[in-house]
Amino acid sequence: MASPQNSVRQRPSAKDKKRATTPQPDGLTNGSASENIESLKQGAKEAVKNDSEYKLALGVITALAFLTRFWGISHPNQVVFDEVHFGKFASYYLQRTYFFDVHPPFGKLLFAFAGWLVGYNGEFLFENIGDSYITNKVPYVAYRSMPALMGSLTVSTVFWIMWESGYSLPACIVAASLMLFDNAHIGQTRLILLDATLVLFMATSILCYIRFYKLRHDPFSRKWWKWLLLTGISMSCVISTKYVGAFTFFSIGVPVMIDLWELLDVNRRRGALSLPDFGKHLTARIIGLIIVPFLMYLFWFQVHFAILNRSGPGDDFMTPEFQETLSDNLMTQQAVGIDYFDNIAMRHKETKVYLHSHPDKYPLRYDDGRVSSQGQQVTGYPHNDTNNLWQIIPSVAMEGYGHPVKNGDVVRFRHLVTDTWLLSHDVASPFYPTNQEFTTVPGEDAQGDRFNDTCFELRLENGKPDQQFKTMASHFKLIHFPTRVAMWTHTTPLPDWAYKQAEINGNKNIQQSSNVWFVEEIPGIPEDSPRLTKEEKKTKSMPFMKKYLELQRAMFYHNNALTSSHPYASFPLQWPFLLRGVSFWTENDTRQQIYFLGNPIGWWFASSILAVFAGILGADQLSLRRGVDALDQRTRSRLYDSTGFFFLLWAAHYIPFFIMGRQLFLHHYLPAHLASCLVAGAVVEFIFNIEPADISNLTITDGKTGSKQQRAARSRPIRERIAGQSLLPTWAAAGVIVSVLAWSFWFFAPLTYGKPGLSIDQVLARKWLNYDLHFAK
Repeated sequence: MASPQNSVRQRPSAKDKKRATTPQPDGLTNGSASENIESLKQGAKEAVKNDSEYKLALGVITALAFLTRFWGISHPNQVVFDEVHFGKFASYYLQRTYFFDVHPPFGKLLFAFAGWLVGYNGEFLFENIGDSYITNKVPYVAYRSMPALMGSLTVSTVFWIMWESGYSLPACIVAASLMLFDNAHIGQTRLILLDATLVLFMATSILCYIRFYKLRHDPFSRKWWKWLLLTGISMSCVISTKYVGAFTFFSIGVPVMIDLWELLDVNRRRGALSLPDFGKHLTARIIGLIIVPFLMYLFWFQVHFAILNRSGPGDDFMTPEFQETLSDNLMTQQAVGIDYFDNIAMRHKETKVYLHSHPDKYPLRYDDGRVSSQGQQVTGYPHNDTNNLWQIIPSVAMEGYGHPVKNGDVVRFRHLVTDTWLLSHDVASPFYPTNQEFTTVPGEDAQGDRFNDTCFELRLENGKPDQQFKTMASHFKLIHFPTRVAMWTHTTPLPDWAYKQAEINGNKNIQQSSNVWFVEEIPGIPEDSPRLTKEEKKTKSMPFMKKYLELQRAMFYHNNALTSSHPYASFPLQWPFLLRGVSFWTENDTRQQIYFLGNPIGWWFASSILAVFAGILGADQLSLRRGVDALDQRTRSRLYDSTGFFFLLWAAHYIPFFIMGRQLFLHHYLPAHLASCLVAGAVVEFIFNIEPADISNLTITDGKTGSKQQRAARSRPIRERIAGQSLLPTWAAAGVIVSVLAWSFWFFAPLTYGKPGLSIDQVLARKWLNYDLHFAK
């Protein structure tokens, strides 16, 4: 939308009034044919000139974006920060080796595609930060070029968003420059990391939705469908890269719902829609913005499963049934059927501790004053030991040996070293008073009154009735038969009286996924035992949706479990003010370092503009309450609908982090920062692209009285946009902003590009907010 222009108004003659009543085609006046043709030609020339200026600016900004992202991309030629993860995942894809990660596969598949394009086989596994790419012959520049390309296109997309939203050229340049000269976006998009993919497709989602919304008066046309589907596809790529892409769905979903609500209004200006027509609009949006994105999201998981068909480090996160779909799986190759009276070592699936016992007793009283049973300690021990061996005994009499243990059997366990029997009872456990204590009792007690307390139901995960219990391949829950609690452990160690080993207790929530155990080995089986004879096993199949749902559960569980502290973790409140960054890489000999940090001036400017925008909205609402209409309708519409949409984007991509319990870093703010750049460009235009008009024209009323002409006067602006001269302040403001941004970017560039090395004084000069930079002394 172009800014409205003032024109010299004269009192119309009677002839002019008559002309004005005759409707004319768009762009024509009621003058002569030659006047109309000349008017159209002049308008076309102005439009072409205007588009040419925007295209030239877009070309220059795009070229600068490529320059800033690709310059010196080969440095350093070592593994940097989280390249140890995402480079490794690309290698696993190329080797077709199954791995586990908390993020969806799309962004990682792009890195694998880059490696495949240059013929790399994935031999290097990115084990340690600082490992040499040159020595290991890794095409790391090809890997890094993928996010650098996306980061460059993101800058262009930001400019395009502002252009399509109808903002002036200076406003477009300000918004794009905040991204162009931002050290954080540059640093994050020059390395093998996922954020460049996330931020680019977030930006394209916004652009495509704006293009779709501009076609709202031409529904169901080919272009309307194209931009609707492109919006959905872009959003799908966002959430297929990281689950925080759900914030983008929310950001676009809100205006879509508002639009649908307006379409439902029978009093809408363009005529009421019939319910069948409204149903078509609703169905189209459900298809384009929900169904198509979800199918694309599933597609990338299908590709993920199809490529990763070999056993790998991700096996342990999956169920035995899933692992049987992978070739070369050790679990299926080493599985041995378990018989009664076998000696077994049981291990917790998540913490990997062994079920363990030793002669020491629980203390009489715990630190909180509770009294224990003073029974023999049962703990979780991380190392293989003879005290980890338990003999599995049937709960009913059996003659001879060779009876297989099956799913659903009620069993008992005898601790071999101490000749005591595993037991749980209604006594509070040491660490969790709400859970039951696990202990052992002597044989005479286990065969007498306490027999039932030593009985446990063996429940195989996804097991079938009478399915045989096997080592490695059978994940199981051990349910105490009388009290129905599940044997469980956790990572918080017991005190010194238990040698800081893990607590074993009875969990009342038997459905909890962390109750799962497996048998690692059966020591002492004769080598000639037929049970050790391995048959060649074929990989099994598993329905896609079952694999997908299992992986989703594991991903969400482990993502929420990322709560441990990290030296460079930061809180959301620190991000808009850029209070600290992240050390990515250092080299002591050359004093070079890569420190992840945004452009401080750019971030502070964008953050302050967010506050200014909130103040403008508050002042406008307060003025309206007092009967003062300070803005014309077009300006207010732009302020609330367009800039307000950008502000919603920022809030939706920022505020949810306050309720997250997982580790958080500065890079989580990058999508919100992009939205703040859009707000900044829009507010700069609002502030500088207007001039005062005659204040005497302002009419103040109580909003209820007055003639039709007086009521219409309430919408008369105090300030109007004036073409030509009014852009001069905007250009001046844009010039100052871009110049300062460019200087700040250049000043912090050695920390972004990792070169050149800085002296102590140069490092200290860049510790603006006590950034924890290296080599400061």
